[in-house]
Amino acid sequence: MGFLHTSSSFLSSPSQFHLPSLQPHSHSRRITKLHSRTFHSIFTTITTPPPQPFPQIPKLFHTSTHLLHHRSHTNMPFTLHASPHDSHSTATTTNSKLILITSSLTIALAVANRVLYKLALVPMKQYPFFLAQLTTFGYVAIYSSILYMRYRAGIVTDEMLALPKWRFMAIGALEALGVATGMAAGAMLPGPAIPILSQTFLVWQLAFSTIIGRSYSFNQIAGCLLVATGVVVAVASGSNADQMLSGVDFMWPVLMIASSAFQAGASIIKEFVFTDAVTRLKGRSLDIFVVNSLGSGFQALFVLFFLPFLSRVKGIPLGQLPSYLKSGAGCFLNFGANVPGCDGAPLLPLLYITINLAFNISVLNVVKISSAVVSSLTVMLSVPISIYILSLQLPYLPEATSLSPFFLLGSLILVSGLVIYSIPQPAKHDSRDG
Repeated sequence: MGFLHTSSSFLSSPSQFHLPSLQPHSHSRRITKLHSRTFHSIFTTITTPPPQPFPQIPKLFHTSTHLLHHRSHTNMPFTLHASPHDSHSTATTTNSKLILITSSLTIALAVANRVLYKLALVPMKQYPFFLAQLTTFGYVAIYSSILYMRYRAGIVTDEMLALPKWRFMAIGALEALGVATGMAAGAMLPGPAIPILSQTFLVWQLAFSTIIGRSYSFNQIAGCLLVATGVVVAVASGSNADQMLSGVDFMWPVLMIASSAFQAGASIIKEFVFTDAVTRLKGRSLDIFVVNSLGSGFQALFVLFFLPFLSRVKGIPLGQLPSYLKSGAGCFLNFGANVPGCDGAPLLPLLYITINLAFNISVLNVVKISSAVVSSLTVMLSVPISIYILSLQLPYLPEATSLSPFFLLGSLILVSGLVIYSIPQPAKHDSRDG
């Protein structure tokens, strides 16, 4: 009974257990055997989980467990909901910061892109069609090379490349149609009318995005319309708006609006590709260079198909197209600076191509992490900033221009539209959380 009492004392208080009372005596094998069995039973007791409550006292254990459970829920109710809300709030804040940083970078690149395009046309003013085709087909090689390197590095997977190709074909076809119709209409429209009519791009995006299930609040729709209005007022400043489209066939403004619709449709399909890929790739994000490479590849194929039409629109007969492209390449390279009228090449065109490449990647990244409409708003914000910079004295553009008060008014309307669009919506609380 003494050993049994010792083991019970050990279970109730381990610090009270003393091994000296269990030391075997060398003179007695019987005592040694007994002590060994007892030590084994004690060791088994230590390593075995405690037994369940005795059946004769179920109410005692049930009551204490119930009280503990009840007390934990009454004193600490926040433990049920704090963790999910905190993680969701943290993720939302992180995503908002990422969108803000990426959008700011996109605005800066958009401004540089517009300014450098104007500067690149100084040496290439006789060859804008060559510059357009160089970027279209050159980007296919650049994007494909980057895609190949990312595939070898394991960033791009076989599952990403196995996505349905008809979507990228649709993107390429719509962008090529947008280029073709935009060039055709731009050749017949006055200069200030082109950027004004192009603001219908945002309206088309709002309409098309409902097809993929997006919905917008009243302040977001009002903000988008104010942004478009601000761009129109800023761009039209100093122009005789009443006489801007006088004498122009009705077909050409409609064609320019259709060009915006084609390009808006392509941007919405890109957004759909990113959102749908999350499900197809089981939560993994689609690499933007898959969309850039495949989309630009199909666009180049369709542009090649439209090339006779495009060259005719630009006033270049199809038979003279090879010699035109050869002369454009000579002006672009400007070997030895002996080509007349090509001062600034190849530095200015190369700067434009580099920034334009980075701008296209950044815009697509904004589409990926937010939406196509947000990417358009960031690009629109760059319009008045670019106009202001181009009104200053710049290298190769020494003549400064003055801006009318309507430019400042349009800029203020644009910024107010962005502010209204960005007003956070009140969170919808679940009634079950009350």
